[in-house]
Amino acid sequence: MWTYIVETLRANPQLAIFLTLAVGYWIGARRFGSFSLGAVTGTLLAGVLIGQIGIEISGQVKSIFFIMFLFAVGFGVGPQFVRGIASDGAPQAIFAVVISAICLLAVYVAAIISGYGPGLAAGLLAGAQTISASIGLASDAINQLGLPPEEAKAELDLIPVAYAITYLFGTIGTGWILAFLGPKMLGVDIAAECARYEREMSEGAPKSSLTSARRQREARAYKVRDMGLAVGKTVGEAEQIADGERIFIENLRRNGEIQPFTTETVLQSGDVVAVSGKREVLVEVFGAADEIDDRELLDIPVEGVDVLLTSKALNGRTLTEVSQQPYARGVYLNSIRRGSMGVNIPVLPLTKLNRGDILQVAGAKSNVDRFVAEVGYADRPTAITDMVLVGFAILIGGLIGAAVLPIGGIPITLSTSGGALIAGIFFGWFRTVKPQIGNVPQASLWFMNSVGLNVFIAIVGISSGPTFVAGLKEAGFGLFFWGLFATAVPMLLAPYIGKYIFRFDPAINLGCCGGARTSTASVAMVGEVAKSDVPMLGYTVPYAVSNTLLTLWGLVIVLLIT
Repeated sequence: MWTYIVETLRANPQLAIFLTLAVGYWIGARRFGSFSLGAVTGTLLAGVLIGQIGIEISGQVKSIFFIMFLFAVGFGVGPQFVRGIASDGAPQAIFAVVISAICLLAVYVAAIISGYGPGLAAGLLAGAQTISASIGLASDAINQLGLPPEEAKAELDLIPVAYAITYLFGTIGTGWILAFLGPKMLGVDIAAECARYEREMSEGAPKSSLTSARRQREARAYKVRDMGLAVGKTVGEAEQIADGERIFIENLRRNGEIQPFTTETVLQSGDVVAVSGKREVLVEVFGAADEIDDRELLDIPVEGVDVLLTSKALNGRTLTEVSQQPYARGVYLNSIRRGSMGVNIPVLPLTKLNRGDILQVAGAKSNVDRFVAEVGYADRPTAITDMVLVGFAILIGGLIGAAVLPIGGIPITLSTSGGALIAGIFFGWFRTVKPQIGNVPQASLWFMNSVGLNVFIAIVGISSGPTFVAGLKEAGFGLFFWGLFATAVPMLLAPYIGKYIFRFDPAINLGCCGGARTSTASVAMVGEVAKSDVPMLGYTVPYAVSNTLLTLWGLVIVLLIT
């Protein structure tokens, strides 16, 4: 049976790839306390193990999935990348450039002192900075060096060795430094700083005015009494009765008939109004009022929808400013998601919106439709990926990236993979301007990101499997030490650079640091310590910039070491 399985895998390498993915995702999902290896490392280890039986796989398969992965990365970070370069996110974008450069410098210093070749240097970069995507560009660069085939293969086989040795501390060390050493380095109580930041972001509005949007809402019908609170007031004035809370009159019955109305309509004794808002607010404000069971009046089509914010006029506007606009009437904001990782941004009165944010809103359908028409595009769930967009975007990026510029006798090129990354950034941003160009649903982005990368990593592991052990002996313990160095130095410097040079608020400083190292896990750890989502406000712009630069560093480190 064993012989049959081995021979079948050798004859059908596609089966070996799927076996590697299954085992890799299973290993990656196992948790050891609060730590897990993750799918990428699990897949690499599974590939190395399965590759011991000697399986040959076409390099074209690896290239196809990697280029798909890079396009998805660019498409996801595009809006924040462009915003960081072009608007008030510039300080965070420049910070990300600085930290990315320090990450590259640390790896370069380690490689020069240790005498590592391009293979070990590229693997050290990918593992210590946990940027698996750089492996692909480094591999392309090594193949372009004009080395003899045997020497090129030897260098390529060392990349996964160095990656596997240095990745563990690259992941754990970054989170530990930022979440536990970071607050001590900055001399702050991170939880207190985040609480202070939330208070400041709530100035000018009652404490519960916008942060309560996540709580349950409903609609109730009330009769306007003689001499009551609402009689003689306009609809707009009546909606201000609940000080600091958002309640809205959704429907009006007068003289037995449901009638159209505006915010200037004056309420009369005997009117019956349908009012929406938080349940506890309706009970508190209208508890003594005459509540009516009027099914027709309360039969209001309600919709909850994700809205892609495309309005240039709202970029950088606070929630308080937006809530005062006529088109925001009757619309409740539940959450804000930002960036390719879809991180949740705190919903506070002074939270600023960014073009490309996903706003989850709810309300009467007519109100939601009016809101969508003014601010952006209803990003309603769909399972269909616009492959016209994906196909042509990758083609255009690949054609640009394939151009070769000889410098000093060395052919310099972004490669088709790097071109796909740049194309993804452009079209990801352009969709925030013209959402009609097409869409890649979140589920498809996940598949292209996760499966695209891990098919590439699986093939790398399988192909290098037979030489992995020999490479491990060659690399030795010294590589693990240099992995500690390359991981720790940038993260020990980053909080101080953010504090003294860029003057970041302590509440978001560590979020900026984690974003600049593309470490979502470390920022999540900071958020747990801080008991707040505030650090995420500093995460998205640095993440978008560094995710692009650190990936490109895979090409750069090979050229520097050669």
